[in-house]
Amino acid sequence: MNGSDGGTGRTTRQEPAERDLGLDRHHSARIYDYFLGGRTNFPPDREVAEKLLAAFPGFRHAAHANRAFMHRAARFVADHGVHQFLDIGTGIPTSPNLHEVVQAQVPAARVVYADNDPIVLSHARALLSGTPEGRTVYVEADVTEPQGILDAPELHETLDMSAPVALCLVGLLHYITDEMDAHGIVRHLVDALAPGSFVVLSQCTPDFAPDEWEEAMEVYRAESGSAQVRPRAEFARFFDGLELFEPGIEVPHRWHPEPDSPVLVSVPDPGERADALVSMWAGVARKR
Repeated sequence: MNGSDGGTGRTTRQEPAERDLGLDRHHSARIYDYFLGGRTNFPPDREVAEKLLAAFPGFRHAAHANRAFMHRAARFVADHGVHQFLDIGTGIPTSPNLHEVVQAQVPAARVVYADNDPIVLSHARALLSGTPEGRTVYVEADVTEPQGILDAPELHETLDMSAPVALCLVGLLHYITDEMDAHGIVRHLVDALAPGSFVVLSQCTPDFAPDEWEEAMEVYRAESGSAQVRPRAEFARFFDGLELFEPGIEVPHRWHPEPDSPVLVSVPDPGERADALVSMWAGVARKR
């Protein structure tokens, strides 16, 4: 698919009609879309999603809380003067997308999206409809090959890597296992960032509901998926050497909460039960 240059960026990959979109098998991006109430999911995705919900009913709450965190974190980063974003594991476009959030505050903001699901590419035009002053670009790439992302011509045409960039890995790390060298991948990406860059992370955790998460992971792995939830201490390692902003590592709906955050409406109990239903850790840090 070929997009346009200028304010809306471009993609340079095969036309979606020529691609195998993998609609006969589930994909994590489309399962996430189902949890968000989206329409870009198919029977294999819905089948696995329903099995996961039977094991852990909080997946929908987690998806909405995670997305709301991403919006708040993006505004937080923009407020701190960083207007370049590298969002890896973009997923199915769902408005407001990250570029819509940050360009509403800073019209000249620049965003590079990266994902490896061909159906995300087929919807990439929704990610390229930015402001005339800014620029948004989509890169088809796999986070398990981080140098491929960093070498992408589209990235260097869009972002000034000698200046601070916000690296966003939101709701992605639980798909990267230790066998894939999750911490090494994050470190590789962070090492490529200029001082003053931001790192925005979130991932699922078993800390609040260990039995349910053990069952959910058994379901996911049985469906040939790779996943690894992490306790707080292991998640905290992703921030080694970085300066964490207050409130530090927190469940996403408690990270700089806003009155209209969706999770505060959708979760029946705003207390500990909400933490268990969301079952994620999140944080934002700065590279010194």
